[in-house]
Amino acid sequence: MSKHQDIISKIEIERDTTDMLIGNSFIGFLMTIFAFSGLVFFFENVDPSTFSQKLKVWGVMIIVCVARLTDALYWRVKLAGKAYEPGPALLRFSAGLYATGTIWALYSVLFYSTMSTIELAATMVVLAAMAGGAGTVLSPNKKLVGFYSTALLVPMSLCALIDEQGEFFILGILGLVFWFGIFMSAFRYHKFFISTLHLKAKNNSLVEQMKVERSETEKVNQLLVASNEKLDASNANLEAEVERRTADLYRISNRDPLTNLLNRNGFLKHLNNLLDTTRALDNSLALLFIDLDGFKQVNDSLGHKVGDIVLAEIASRLRNYTEENHLGRWGGDEFVSVIPYANIDTAKAVAHAMRSGVTIPIIANDNQVTLDATIGIAMFPEHGETAVDLIQQADLTMYDQKREQRGSVGVFSEALHNEIKRDQRLCERLRCAIDNGEFTVFYQPIMDVNSNTLSSVEALLRWNCDDEHISPAVFIPLAERSGLMPEIGAWVLNRALIDLSHWQFKQGLAISINVSVSQLLDDSFLKVLDNALKSTQISSERLHLEITESVFASNKEVVGVKVNELVARGVKVSIDDFGTGYSSLSRLQSMPCDFIKIDRSFVQNSSEESDTIIRATLLMAKEFGCKTIAEGIETEQQRQHLAQLGTDYLQGFYFAKPMSASDLISWYNENY
Repeated sequence: MSKHQDIISKIEIERDTTDMLIGNSFIGFLMTIFAFSGLVFFFENVDPSTFSQKLKVWGVMIIVCVARLTDALYWRVKLAGKAYEPGPALLRFSAGLYATGTIWALYSVLFYSTMSTIELAATMVVLAAMAGGAGTVLSPNKKLVGFYSTALLVPMSLCALIDEQGEFFILGILGLVFWFGIFMSAFRYHKFFISTLHLKAKNNSLVEQMKVERSETEKVNQLLVASNEKLDASNANLEAEVERRTADLYRISNRDPLTNLLNRNGFLKHLNNLLDTTRALDNSLALLFIDLDGFKQVNDSLGHKVGDIVLAEIASRLRNYTEENHLGRWGGDEFVSVIPYANIDTAKAVAHAMRSGVTIPIIANDNQVTLDATIGIAMFPEHGETAVDLIQQADLTMYDQKREQRGSVGVFSEALHNEIKRDQRLCERLRCAIDNGEFTVFYQPIMDVNSNTLSSVEALLRWNCDDEHISPAVFIPLAERSGLMPEIGAWVLNRALIDLSHWQFKQGLAISINVSVSQLLDDSFLKVLDNALKSTQISSERLHLEITESVFASNKEVVGVKVNELVARGVKVSIDDFGTGYSSLSRLQSMPCDFIKIDRSFVQNSSEESDTIIRATLLMAKEFGCKTIAEGIETEQQRQHLAQLGTDYLQGFYFAKPMSASDLISWYNENY
């Protein structure tokens, strides 16, 4: 690699850094305003003088944020996309950021002593979230990310550490650990960003070199045409016409008219030529399959005209990371790119750079559109020998990445290929599992801590497919993705209630059944529930429905309506795996629930941190009038420990493993 390809000027780095910082700052301004306003007004102090001081600090923060937003809008309108002197813009942005960080630090220090426990916890969560987001957005500049994350986390953490009461010492430690983690991640992002700029410079250099060579070729052709103009006038005109028509035919058959990229046919031809060259040189190349996240919503909400503008802009941006004719539009919002002489690390670096380019907001007909991209990578010759194989493998990888985490980059592997084939086979078998009698419902007792007696049982679905026991962790997500969960959930609900109606156990024994998000949001769910209760003559109070807290992130309005309809029927609602995902105080306030299940990960982790989380959960449950169930009890020590902490009910292998209905009857008769 030549020196001029390896060096990027300081002014270019500063300009690209400024573009990344300011271009990604708009959401940060809004989040700062909303978060700061929430802390000031939601936790209004009873002391008028303290609240008055908070209002003054809030006013200063609003003025700073508005000034920064105004400066950012000026940058977008006047400077973005142009060759400008980045120094002043970066200086103004830095000054605004320093001011914002200083205000955050002053707020946490000045009002630490006046904060209640909930306000302190909420403030720490907000500061940690703001610092975590800044760790990525500000990573192009080490000084800025270092100052901002320090200003947000260190003052508050130090206050917690030196607090004479010592109640929040662990929060202070966690704050400093999180601050250190942000530092390390931000510096890795910074290194990647600089590497991306070098790669961009290399591509630009190659493009410029091609332009120079093309220009020289055109000059030579012009001289040849001029010297033979009189002699070959008629032939020259005829050949020119043939060339023009050939070019038109090539463009029509090989170019996408909207983006002017190679279409599917043109890209396959070009890729096959590259593969022949790569084989001859015994080299490697990478194939990237790029799918836009969120583009369908743009078409549906803003129309195809805006969608076409967005696609053309995305194509223009992706060109910055590829050589000429190494990028094509595969169809719709899907693009493909080939990177010759690349290894896996190079391919991943280019893919992440492409993602960064895609995520920059786009202004189309006065609409701001923000997209992301999921990218799958296949390598030649490791993952395929032909163009079709490579594209198929990269497409499968992209699909798997989109399923696991949108807006990410993945590399094909044989394990992934085998996993996808196995998932496809299991999905087909799931469709007939009920008819084939392959499902069984097992039951696990839930014990009352005070009386040490059976309080309820949890219904757990088991699947035996071709004498293979498939884990619920495997087949439940497959059922969700294939749309089978409402049907399977209805079968479990009916089977469990039928078994409960046949048991001659203690009067009022309740049964707990898990409900998935797709099942809860299904239009027929409540009708299925009513019919099951009616046909088995089970009282609705004996039915406990466990809803994983992540359900609340799907559609909180619709979920809220469904949960309230369950409560109106007398059904008990339990929040499962509490503390592991979408935990929210406001959610507990707005969503009626009767039980909170403490996840087994906290029970089996005997650290002080886990105990702190358990105590906090018990306190919240008590405040909201909920009972608590600790799952994953496996030892006598765990049973005693959770009982001493104040848990109402316990569940786990210590009492009994999940068992069939007949085994449960035997277990009950032996113990009661």
